[in-house]
Amino acid sequence: MIKAGTSDRKFMRQIFVSVDITAPLYWWKEFDTYKIGTVANSTSTMHKLASTPITFDCFEMDDFENLRVYDNEPYNTDTFITDIWDDIIGYCETLRLRYNETKDKRYWKELIRVLPEAWLQTRTVTLNYEVLRNIYFQRRYHKLTEWHRFCEWIESLPYGKELITYEG
Repeated sequence: MIKAGTSDRKFMRQIFVSVDITAPLYWWKEFDTYKIGTVANSTSTMHKLASTPITFDCFEMDDFENLRVYDNEPYNTDTFITDIWDDIIGYCETLRLRYNETKDKRYWKELIRVLPEAWLQTRTVTLNYEVLRNIYFQRRYHKLTEWHRFCEWIESLPYGKELITYEG
């Protein structure tokens, strides 16, 4: 029945999964293409962003490499990606602190504007095995490592290999 197609495997739409996923904003943008058969509720960036200090741990850095961005030219200095991240995080934390001190929404708005796509957001997602099968076959070879980890998680679900990833 799995191999026969979506009309013959309707039972997969009735196997529900609810999961908390923490992922960077750039990953969520791609995940949001899956609207049919999914429901998501996020920890609101708008309401939670100013509540805790902004640190390196607030961003997706699992496969981070300290790349050399400028090698003497054009700025006559070596600049590494960690230097840039330190500056970005410092600016974001300063804006957060200024907003908390003053409650002036202009600081909050600027923080939202400059917040990097690597910002980690947690969402509770409800979907089903049919949706997971669709995601798996569309994203298993994607260039983002986050999709590879998500597909590995799909494979680990009960009967994931028999129902979701089965190719027959």
